[in-house]
Amino acid sequence: MTAVSFPRRALMAALLAAPLLAQAQTPIKFQLDWRFEGPAALFLAAGAKGYYKDAKLDVTIDAGNGSGGTVTRVASGTYDMGFADLAALMEFHANNPDAANKPVAVMMVYNNTPAAVLTLKKNGIAKPADLSGKKLGAPVFDAGRRGFPIFAKANSVANVQWVSMDPPLRETMLVRGDIDAITGFSFTSQLNLEARGIKAEDIVVMPYAAHGVKLYGNVIIASPKLIKENPEAVKAFLKAFTKGAKEVMANPDPAIAYVKERDGIINVDLEKRRLRMAIDAVVASPDARAEGFGQVVMPRLVLMASQVSDAFNTKTRVNAEAVWDASMLPTKAELNVLPPAKK
Repeated sequence: MTAVSFPRRALMAALLAAPLLAQAQTPIKFQLDWRFEGPAALFLAAGAKGYYKDAKLDVTIDAGNGSGGTVTRVASGTYDMGFADLAALMEFHANNPDAANKPVAVMMVYNNTPAAVLTLKKNGIAKPADLSGKKLGAPVFDAGRRGFPIFAKANSVANVQWVSMDPPLRETMLVRGDIDAITGFSFTSQLNLEARGIKAEDIVVMPYAAHGVKLYGNVIIASPKLIKENPEAVKAFLKAFTKGAKEVMANPDPAIAYVKERDGIINVDLEKRRLRMAIDAVVASPDARAEGFGQVVMPRLVLMASQVSDAFNTKTRVNAEAVWDASMLPTKAELNVLPPAKK
């Protein structure tokens, strides 16, 4: 072997490896809050369009089965990031004060909670006060049910009886007359009722946000481990997501194709409606326009922390500053993604 052969081989190996190093991608496992339905397009678009890949990320997006599960799985390290109800995140923080890996909210997506009370006109319930003494139904983990004490206090509702069931039975039991009203995400339960033969004009929807309850809704969460070890990856994810979400909000219907790719049996027309309803009600809501997409207002966050502490009867009080980290958000210019307000 000559004196220069090894350095020359090392140089050749380095040159061959350079393209591979340049293409190295950071893996990120991401879990949604629920199944692959219309709103999931907000996350799937960036993957379909290659924005995550362009950001040097290898993102895997999985369906979820409730915000509480998503928070727990990010806390356990099973997932790096996720999409979950902020109240569920707050509850986890307050009930697990000594947990080593409590997830943190890094971007606001649903500026208003989608939680609502829904009933049928035939039940004679036209306003929140009419719920007093009635029988309400929802799964025990439903965000609207968990937060109902806040809604009840704001609207002087008393003596409500709760009936528990699995999610698929919620709307069915309302249609059958087994219960007087339900709690659920407005854009989920309304469409589920219509799918069970109820006309839209025969459904009464009372969104929490329209009845004195300004709770924030779903946020993107990340594990402290990822934030500490690779904050640039979190930044890159949020920037890519924002770019994809902007395009979805500008033209929602075609984006359902990305959802169809993940769940081939969805009703495309129904999911188009669900996505548009979600955008109008909670993503591009008046509150979101006032505060800015992706962001929070600290006094409102502090109030929510106090309300969740009381309503959820947590072991410790929720620390608003501990659940929120805005340091990895895109720039304000990049967050200017909301479509023009509808007239």
